[in-house]
Amino acid sequence: MKVSETIKVSETMKVSETMKTYLDQLQQILDTGIKRGDRTGVGTLSNFGLQGRYHLPSGFPAVTTKKLVWKSMVSELLWFISGSGNINDLKHIYPHNKLWDLNYADYLKRHGVSDLTDVAADGDMGRVYGQQWRHWRTSDGREVDQLQEAIDLIRHNPESRRIIVNAWNPGEANPEDVALPPCHAFFQFYVADGKLSLLMYQRSADMFLGVPLNIASYSLLLHMVAKITGLQAWDFIHTIADGHIYLDAVPQCQQQLARTPFPLPTLEITDRGQTHIDDFEMTDFHLKDYQCHEAIQAKMAV
Repeated sequence: MKVSETIKVSETMKVSETMKTYLDQLQQILDTGIKRGDRTGVGTLSNFGLQGRYHLPSGFPAVTTKKLVWKSMVSELLWFISGSGNINDLKHIYPHNKLWDLNYADYLKRHGVSDLTDVAADGDMGRVYGQQWRHWRTSDGREVDQLQEAIDLIRHNPESRRIIVNAWNPGEANPEDVALPPCHAFFQFYVADGKLSLLMYQRSADMFLGVPLNIASYSLLLHMVAKITGLQAWDFIHTIADGHIYLDAVPQCQQQLARTPFPLPTLEITDRGQTHIDDFEMTDFHLKDYQCHEAIQAKMAV
């Protein structure tokens, strides 16, 4: 197999783009964040209204001041793309993915199930991201494959301002009906001069644990769609509404900010002739020259 898609950049450019936007957002919240309560009871420092722009030709925006859980991120994205809302399908893609374990256990608890061996613990987590992306329910009983429709628009009507995929369905966002109402609510593609960009709106963002995964995941999605549509992956724009640091993760953020970032890695996608968004596999994606500091542990608030 050949590797046909490698994002090549100079070391100078890579050094200048070492996730500074994300790190600046962390520092801003530590400096100016408002102390607020939240549904988990942990408490947060929060700012409302943040935006970051990640220029993908400058390198793949993988956090380097701590370790990015690459395989968990990739497998979660492939799970979303598959249209599944069942955690067992996620585990089938990558058995060691634990990103949704606590949310699933909490969802079962809300339904009176505490034993994961109970017959009721069948893996279903309600209509989470993949279900909304690929199987949006309409009022007349139809299902809409939003992601495929977006790709079709990119190919056939690239100047459309309606190339949108929406995960936030008010009728299916009740905590009793879904393990976690979507945090990254919707995203939109933009095509110009042979370049493809993506803007994602996130209603709620755990800046320490979640956001590095969100940045990497949507940047990878942008690369995938660009590859199958013959465009160049350009900018990922990340719009955050409530950007917060949980109070018990403040020391970890301070530790992370004390570290010197490494240059960004590059992304390689193995060319197997993929033409459809469902053609990609875990082993297709490789981070080249990824250097990072050691992992920093923190509790996930649920």
